[in-house]
Amino acid sequence: MKTIKSFVFAVVFSFSNFLYAGQVNINTADVETLSSELSGIGQNKAEAIVAYREQNGPYVQIEDLTKVKGIGVNTIEKNKSKLKTK
Repeated sequence: MKTIKSFVFAVVFSFSNFLYAGQVNINTADVETLSSELSGIGQNKAEAIVAYREQNGPYVQIEDLTKVKGIGVNTIEKNKSKLKTK
């Protein structure tokens, strides 16, 4: 029974890591990470995300990315499952 519990725990733990793997923290990610991990975010937009963050402080919510020139609701929706602020 202990072996089965250990196996179930290992499977659940591995699956939970899979769900959260690849999330990008928009308050800490560098330009390279933003541009390589997010759909529709190239070098220029990634630089704009970082520059906005440096000038205005951390993003409070993911939707704050719309304050960055060139990033709209559609871009956020495409990437929402990959983004986090904390």
